[in-house]
Amino acid sequence: MSFREGDEVEWNTSQGTTHGKVRERRTSEFQFDGQKFNASEDDPYYIVESDKTDARAAHKESSLKKRSR
Repeated sequence: MSFREGDEVEWNTSQGTTHGKVRERRTSEFQFDGQKFNASEDDPYYIVESDKTDARAAHKESSLKKRSR
């Protein structure tokens, strides 16, 4: 499954399920918040923004799912 900017998604954290929006799709190596990520067309990462805190984080596509309401 591929996501687009603005899609509502959810992901698991140590505090439970968090939800937010996709802000960017990355398909090449990049640095984010001091960490290196090895994204590719076959294994993209997404920059997501939490609805609750507005914090941004990078997540693999496999760790995200469409938000269920």
